[in-house]
Amino acid sequence: MDERTRQTTPEYTTSALFFIFINMLWIFGVFWVNWGLEAVAIAGVIVNHLITLLDNRINGEKG
Repeated sequence: MDERTRQTTPEYTTSALFFIFINMLWIFGVFWVNWGLEAVAIAGVIVNHLITLLDNRINGEKG
């Protein structure tokens, strides 16, 4: 492949993380209004656990 015609791809990681943060913020706000702070805390623990599982799967760690 001709290296002169290859263009770099744009970096969307920061934008994606920012919009995930914004979406989680309003979703947690809805949880808080409807079910209270305990529901937000439980949802936060669940999201943290899912992120840990995903990290372990991507990095190949067992546990």
